Amino acid sequence: MSKRIQAKHKLDRRMGQNIWGRPKSPVNRREYGPGQHGQRRKGKMSDFGTQLRAKQKLKGYYANITEKQFRRYYAEAIRLKGDSGENLVGLLERRLDAVVYRAKFVATPFAARQFVNHGHVKVNGRRVNIPSYQVKAGDVIEVKDKSKQLEVVVVASQLAERDVPDYIEVDHSKMTARVTRIPTLSEVPYPVQMEPNLVIEFYSR
Repeated sequence: MSKRIQAKHKLDRRMGQNIWGRPKSPVNRREYGPGQHGQRRKGKMSDFGTQLRAKQKLKGYYANITEKQFRRYYAEAIRLKGDSGENLVGLLERRLDAVVYRAKFVATPFAARQFVNHGHVKVNGRRVNIPSYQVKAGDVIEVKDKSKQLEVVVVASQLAERDVPDYIEVDHSKMTARVTRIPTLSEVPYPVQMEPNLVIEFYSR
């Protein structure tokens, strides 16, 4: 399991954006970068810098996926038919931890990864503890009976700061979710603009 060692909000500060849309993000108070030079005026970013920034933002959003794993998603995205940027987003949203987060079973992508890794989730009746497991349309994701009353689950399901997207059907009384379809970029409720096509360009150099 990959683990984010740095403070989560450092990515927000570096990007100057509230990546996860969380109320406690420091960007809500300070929109400039960290450090003594954070408030300096920045020059125009190069194409490489723009692409790198897009990659860091998208990779960081999904609980800071490792570079090796993220590159595998890119390789699969360009192999599939259709728009590679859309394919990349579809693959990321099919991650089991992403679905658990979207269904509001837990509060953050980082909590979702840990929740899956600790064996609290079943897919089609079978326990799955691999956060990167690729969910298919029609799959049913369920919180284990013994885990349904955990405080993190109860609190997350009542969060008002975000809604469950249309491509996931959720029954919070039973703590079950079903993926109805693989979403397009425009359907994914990112709090900030994501640019997967720039990520494709970055790796295609």
